[in-house]
Amino acid sequence: MKAVTNAGVLAVVAIVGTITTLPAETKEKKTLELGNFSVSLTVKDIKASKAFYEKLDFKEVAGKLEQNWIVLQNGNARIGLFQGMFDKNLMTFNPGWTKDKETMKDFQDVRELQRTFKARGITMTTEADESTEGPAYFMIADPDGNPLLFDQHVPSPKR
Repeated sequence: MKAVTNAGVLAVVAIVGTITTLPAETKEKKTLELGNFSVSLTVKDIKASKAFYEKLDFKEVAGKLEQNWIVLQNGNARIGLFQGMFDKNLMTFNPGWTKDKETMKDFQDVRELQRTFKARGITMTTEADESTEGPAYFMIADPDGNPLLFDQHVPSPKR
């Protein structure tokens, strides 16, 4: 166990050393704000899945069971259960929302995120219409094919 501890300490020291030696332009680069995060799970039986997650002390905070979708939360952990809506589990980001679904005054619009990702060479699997404002979404996939949904439900920020 001591070797693991020493190795862990060396890894942290190496990471900290790397971070402190980054060029000035990297340190000043603004981090993208992706919005509220949740995992969206494709389920076969939403009632059975809801009952399972309630045993883990998740509470229903949004959605409509009769429409086969709900959102559950335990602390900062948030999951969506979706029956018959998606082919695969996906990670969901909601630009413009806090974790409590409150609209933020200033945030990066979903179309702004899409333009940034395209400029970084990321391919869209579904694109938001750049000529619109307000609610929109786009999707990308990571190198392993895991889908990421960027789903904005609120008006675009005033700038």
